[in-house]
Amino acid sequence: MHITKDLVAASATPLVLGILADGESYGYAILKQVNELSGGHLEWTDGLLYPLLHRLERLGHVESTWHSPPGERRRKYYRITDQGQAELAEHRRQWTAVVDALRGVWSSGPALRPIPTLA
Repeated sequence: MHITKDLVAASATPLVLGILADGESYGYAILKQVNELSGGHLEWTDGLLYPLLHRLERLGHVESTWHSPPGERRRKYYRITDQGQAELAEHRRQWTAVVDALRGVWSSGPALRPIPTLA
C-alpha cells in the first residue's frame, strides 16, 4: 500500500513526538520504530526525519545531546521537552477529531464499504 506524501507529512510530527514521549532515541532507531509501528507501510528516509527533528528542536519541542555508549559510535539522542509534550497533546486532540470524523463518514451511507484497518 502506498501512503501519500501529504498523509506522511501530516502524521510525521505526532509520530516522532509520540515515539520520544516513550523515551529518548536517536535517528536510526526512530526510523526503525516508525517502520515497525506502521507494519512496514511507512518507510521514512533520513531526508524526511532529520529536517523534522531539527525543526522540532528549533521550536523547543525536542532537545538533543550527544552520547557515546560504550563500544558504540557517538550518536545524537533526542528527547521530548515539556513544550513538546503539550504539542503532542494538541496533535492527539486534533487527530482524534479527524479520525472520529472519518469513522463517521466511513460507517454511514449504504454505498460505503468498511475500510480495512492496518494490522
